[in-house]
Amino acid sequence: MRGKTIPKNTIKKSKIKIRFLLLAISLLAFAPPWKEAQAVSCPDLKIVFARGSGGELNNDPNYIDFKESIEARLADTGISFEFIDLDYPAIGIGIDNLGVTLGAYFGSGDAYEFGESVNSGVKKLKTMINGASCPNTKYVIGGYSQGAMVVSKSLAELYPDRIIYAATFGDPKIYLPEGKGSYPAACQNKDLSDYRMYVPDCYAYTGLLGAYVPYEPGALIGKVGTWCNKHDIFCSSYLSINDHTSYISDDLYEDAAKVIFSKIVDSFGLDSRVASIHDTAILIDSTGSMRSLINQYKDEAYRLATETLESGGRVALFDYRDLNDPYPLKERCNFDTCTLELFQEKLGEIEVGGGGDTKESLLSASFNVMQTLTWRYGATKSLVVLTDAGFLEPDRDGITISEVVKLSKSIDPVNFYVITEPKNESAYQGLAELTNGQVVTNLDELSLLTDYIMERYDSLPRVEESDVFISKPTLKIISTHQNSANEITIDYDTDGIKTLVVLNDRVLGTIAENSITISGLDPSVDNSITLIPLSEEVRGEGESVNLKAVDMILPKAPNTGQAM
Repeated sequence: MRGKTIPKNTIKKSKIKIRFLLLAISLLAFAPPWKEAQAVSCPDLKIVFARGSGGELNNDPNYIDFKESIEARLADTGISFEFIDLDYPAIGIGIDNLGVTLGAYFGSGDAYEFGESVNSGVKKLKTMINGASCPNTKYVIGGYSQGAMVVSKSLAELYPDRIIYAATFGDPKIYLPEGKGSYPAACQNKDLSDYRMYVPDCYAYTGLLGAYVPYEPGALIGKVGTWCNKHDIFCSSYLSINDHTSYISDDLYEDAAKVIFSKIVDSFGLDSRVASIHDTAILIDSTGSMRSLINQYKDEAYRLATETLESGGRVALFDYRDLNDPYPLKERCNFDTCTLELFQEKLGEIEVGGGGDTKESLLSASFNVMQTLTWRYGATKSLVVLTDAGFLEPDRDGITISEVVKLSKSIDPVNFYVITEPKNESAYQGLAELTNGQVVTNLDELSLLTDYIMERYDSLPRVEESDVFISKPTLKIISTHQNSANEITIDYDTDGIKTLVVLNDRVLGTIAENSITISGLDPSVDNSITLIPLSEEVRGEGESVNLKAVDMILPKAPNTGQAM
């Protein structure tokens, strides 16, 4: 029986299919499994950043610093991650783009070309996070300036279960209700928003372009944080452009990285311990009563210095004595000069002697050590005290524990470790606890303390030092003297505080005296003159004088007591 003839074109198609199949098999032999390939395109974590106005895609300094600050912490976690600089216009503003700048201001950032740029970023961020291509990937998002607006405007529309954290920097649409009023709650450390991470200005209320309300959607509570630099014109009540452009130099991305990493740790259930650099200052009591302990203490100081330097850290060495002893605090070597060889040499030069009463001048010595040294931001900072005695309070120059603790915290903080005898444990416990340190009284555990210090890492963001009121601001207009139809003199009392003068809606400048003569008034219209006190400690809404056109006659006698 004759077989069925197969058409030639069918044979040709079969050969093509076979070749394709062989090619696919050969590729699979060298390619990773599908699951691994999927992990590359859909990593465990994506970190997305929206750059500010005019920033160059993938080459913007703010994006790079944000990326590097987080990347260093993720390196050894075992999770797969990807950094993305959001590809949106980030249209530039400034003198060269005056039309865009004016449009941003008059459109509150949501209209015209600037608003289109922001909305484009919002759309791309929403598509990326809410899309179905990587449903199991988690996201950290951040944005600076215009990019912060992209982030904060997007939040209400993003799938909350995919967001680990959202961080904004210098957001022109910030919203902090606790900053409203002449004596706001923030200035009393009350009712602070939970997303207020670093905002030193307690008057920060809304941004230069308004506010997105609510700033933290209910579904994202605990997942949002905002950073507004000290006097940033775009998000604080101050007018500094420099503070808006110094988030890198002021280490605010490094600061945020600590918070972000802690959120990632919680989300993925990671071991939170990461490699850390160390700045360790060692302060030795060299009074005569230390004679029996000094060699053992020196051995441990050398061990700690060795491990610190070998791990890439820095050490410094000082010794101190009693308040009434003529022996001053001595710097043996500092963070910039201490090599292990020099440290060992200087350690050997410390001799015990002198003293006076039982308690020593530790508070003054530690305060001056902290002030003298140049500490690195982001390093784990330790001040290790080796002593057999308690401390005087107040110490030289009236220094108290509270001042030492305040300085420690302002430096990031500096953790105090005190190695002493059991009889002194209670005296030092408060100082150690307030600086997140420890007291060790068992000399057999000194090596354990060294291990403990070396295993610590700096995980906390900086302590915010807000402009907090001591009392409500005062400014009182005492009298007004109309010199002519277009000139007036105002006497007022501000206790010498620099004062901002505003005529109608025009800022005339600042003065420090208690009297001002204002010329150029228009007698045909009502004029409003406002005096606003300006100070790092005391600020307020000010006092006003309203001059109605009908009352502005020539000449007008002094009117003492026309205070408003």
